[in-house]
Amino acid sequence: MAFTQDAPQLAHPYRSDRLLQSLLDRVLPAERRAALDVDLDALGDYAQVAWQRVTSCTRRKPLLTQWDAWGHRVDRMELTSAWNEGATMTTRHAVLAAGHGDNAHGRLEEFARVYLYHLASEFYTCPLAMTDGAATALKASGNQALIGRALPHFLSREPALFWLSGQWMTENTGGSDVGGTETMARQDAEGQWRLYGRKWFSSAVVGEAALALARPEGAGSGTSALALFYVETMDGAQRKPQLIIDRLKDKLGTHELPTAEIHLDGLPAWPLGELAHGVRQVAPMLNVTRTWNAICAVASMARAVALARDYATRRQAFGRLLIEQPLHAQTLADMQAEFEGAFALAFEVAHLLGRVEHGVATSEETAALRLLTPLAKLWTGKLAVKICSEALECFGGAGYIEDTGLPQLLRDAQVYAIWEGTTNVLSLDSLRALAGDSFAALRSTLDGWLGGHGDSHPVALIRSTLDVSAHWLEQYGGQRDALEAGARGLAFTLARCSAAALLVRQAEWSRRYGDLRAAAALQRFVSHGLDRLLTPDADNAALLLG
Repeated sequence: MAFTQDAPQLAHPYRSDRLLQSLLDRVLPAERRAALDVDLDALGDYAQVAWQRVTSCTRRKPLLTQWDAWGHRVDRMELTSAWNEGATMTTRHAVLAAGHGDNAHGRLEEFARVYLYHLASEFYTCPLAMTDGAATALKASGNQALIGRALPHFLSREPALFWLSGQWMTENTGGSDVGGTETMARQDAEGQWRLYGRKWFSSAVVGEAALALARPEGAGSGTSALALFYVETMDGAQRKPQLIIDRLKDKLGTHELPTAEIHLDGLPAWPLGELAHGVRQVAPMLNVTRTWNAICAVASMARAVALARDYATRRQAFGRLLIEQPLHAQTLADMQAEFEGAFALAFEVAHLLGRVEHGVATSEETAALRLLTPLAKLWTGKLAVKICSEALECFGGAGYIEDTGLPQLLRDAQVYAIWEGTTNVLSLDSLRALAGDSFAALRSTLDGWLGGHGDSHPVALIRSTLDVSAHWLEQYGGQRDALEAGARGLAFTLARCSAAALLVRQAEWSRRYGDLRAAAALQRFVSHGLDRLLTPDADNAALLLG
């Protein structure tokens, strides 16, 4: 019989995940861990079923039917099986509700669920992130009427009562720069606010609610005149006629996620607070959604590394398994070390978020979180693309074949570096955080993670790299263009230093239990270097001439 290659198998994503198990063992009280394990084990089961579905069924995209057979506008959406199962999975396993309980560990427990559910959900986690952000923004607004109206739905444990929320910010003029927002808010004769305009990128149009930026009629120009509004999209089982879906976008990846261009033609809306400074009201939502982005990027890395490692135990070349080939083993180990650093940083941000929200974080931790959130998002977003690309190469030609389910990993990973702010946008956001006391807070926080672990090579390297970063900031602090030109290198450097410090902490904890793998990951990670600082070049224009 002709040779056929065994396909990679996905081990149980929870039971086989050493990093997640160790993190939860180290941080969570035993009584909370027991309850969490039930949900995580079930989500791991679902992830295995979903992977089998990906590799055995024909992929399909959402289908938009705008008109019925008799000419009525219906804008009906047909979704994939994973999306139709989304509300049940989310509510049954408290994927969202866990993050809004009365305990500072809640965010960590929430994001452990997100990490396991993400890929199985086919990016249903995208509107879940926006729903989480909307719930956070509503609570921060203090608008009791809207809180009472929406939060019981957003955080429901009942599928029939659960609502998704969209995030309608982006218009034809662009993404991060919302100052050109053209959507108008006008009051009708009864005093009801209504929205008129076009939203160019709406990734949760299937949801029951949304938060949208609009310019109140008569307000001035610019960003500060924008207001943040809450809208509901459904009238019973029917979509409100004032919400018109123009088309679904044809994207590089996240194919199962229905992303739409929409028109608002008098959609009823309610302001969250004052009729100005809406972008400021969005800030709590961005902190949450950027954390989702980092955790989901790490989830994609975990899947890519796990499949590549399993395949290396099944594929023979030149008389030996790939896992026995020195260069291939080196490649896998390098991927694993980078992934472990990203995992540590993303989950530390998630844990800090919960501590800050519940008022148990120190002032330094609170300031550090302001910086660590964009750092984690931008670094994990870029790293996910790199690791997923490397993983596909580990499969050779099979990694390029659609029905293996592998190319989807790389296509989908590209969104992490774009959604909720590109790498450059987040790098500049990190600079703004550094204008305050965030650098000192970061150094103090990292010192806390390093603890009394002596002057080992990794510890010395972390501290010396932070010294170099401080000097770089001092050198270019008065040169705005130079500072911005080097912002990306600075952000990657601080992200890697933070991840390395967390790996030091994890290695010391694991060593107590005879597990030396975390120490090996630390040594491999720092061997790749921490310093990514660049000398800003004034000759960019010469290279950019046509």
